[in-house]
Amino acid sequence: MKPSVTSYEKKLSDIPIDYSWSFSDKTISDTSYITHGYYTYPAKFIPQLAARLIREYSHEGDIVVDPFMGSGTTIVEALVNKRVGIGVDINNIAYLIAKVKTTPLPAMSLLQEFNKINKDLQGRMNGDYKKYLQKSLSLVPQNERIDYWFLPQQKEKLSIIFARILEVQDENMKFFFLVAFAQILKSCSIWLQKSIKPTRDQNKKIYEPFVLFTNQAKKMIKKHDEFNNIVEQKIKHEIDKFRIIKCGDSRDLPCKDNTATLTVTSPPYVTSYEYADLHQLPSLWFGYLNELQEFRKKFIGSAYKSRENIELKSQIADKIVSNLGNNKKGKEVKYYFADMLETFIENKRVLKTGGKICVVIGNTQFQGVDILNAEVFQEQLENIGFQTYNIIHREIPSKMLPSTRDTETGQFAKVTDKNAKLAYPTEYILVMEKL
Repeated sequence: MKPSVTSYEKKLSDIPIDYSWSFSDKTISDTSYITHGYYTYPAKFIPQLAARLIREYSHEGDIVVDPFMGSGTTIVEALVNKRVGIGVDINNIAYLIAKVKTTPLPAMSLLQEFNKINKDLQGRMNGDYKKYLQKSLSLVPQNERIDYWFLPQQKEKLSIIFARILEVQDENMKFFFLVAFAQILKSCSIWLQKSIKPTRDQNKKIYEPFVLFTNQAKKMIKKHDEFNNIVEQKIKHEIDKFRIIKCGDSRDLPCKDNTATLTVTSPPYVTSYEYADLHQLPSLWFGYLNELQEFRKKFIGSAYKSRENIELKSQIADKIVSNLGNNKKGKEVKYYFADMLETFIENKRVLKTGGKICVVIGNTQFQGVDILNAEVFQEQLENIGFQTYNIIHREIPSKMLPSTRDTETGQFAKVTDKNAKLAYPTEYILVMEKL
């Protein structure tokens, strides 16, 4: 029986909170099980949420899509639940992490490779340090922002680890250890440790890169063995058939028309260029980022784009944009809703009739204007050929909140900022069915 729903003309906030979707009983250990905890990825949804949506709205063997796959939470859970996972993300770091998290690798082979790396690094760190240093530093991209974030001695030690990882012959194993390397970069930099904003701390404690890297790699090897034991043998042996991911645009999915059963996604918010900032340390080391401004232009809703004749297919969106005015912030929100509309149209292409798209999204504020993302998305989807199947209003447990945001700018803020408030104490899961 089709659940009763509420029209977007009525405030979604009036929908009672369904606490069964809060997962407040889940610990950090629960939410980082198997490969989910490899990298600290901001504002990602927990695997239990993705898994429940996958199990409730699809069957084994079905295709599950995520156009904003981030670090691959949906794709991992699709594999664990015997589905085909298809995803894209514009961020090179996200793609790398998602690929590593979903690529089966024998734990014994990983451990053997790690032991070789560990032995070599011990020799290079404690032996003829300068012999290896010059060559190692030559492999680090020439970018002044690396020197902005890393003290000379930290950069030197990291360069030796980085250079040794690049020597790994097996590409999938090389990527595995690069993710371990990426995870330790914040701790090894002068980035304020507990801040998600790019803030320097000149008095930060100096961490030992070699110790951090070896601990992270060993933890990941153990978790990868758990992943191998959970995923079905057939899926592991034919991983490229069951997992199709790429670094690319959400409006260009690697999926045939009318073949997917379900989309499960948590889109970025209107200030998505901030995600570029948050991933800049590994992006710098891996050569993905030359100029930060250029890097930001790739992200959804970027005001650097030039678009004309935009039809948002949402009266709510039009009103929000009008309230913000014809300025940079207004353009960002307008372009964001336009990009999301095009993403929804692409999802309609790949979904079967009766297929569903589950969009996990919260509302926020921008310069004092309420940005009703959920209401806008519901209206856009209904206007392109979906019907509302269900709307779930869920509380986000405080321990899982991604950040605080400034109520005037909508940007990430420190907890102590006078305008800061909890970013999204509740959010919505829009379940929309293709007609």
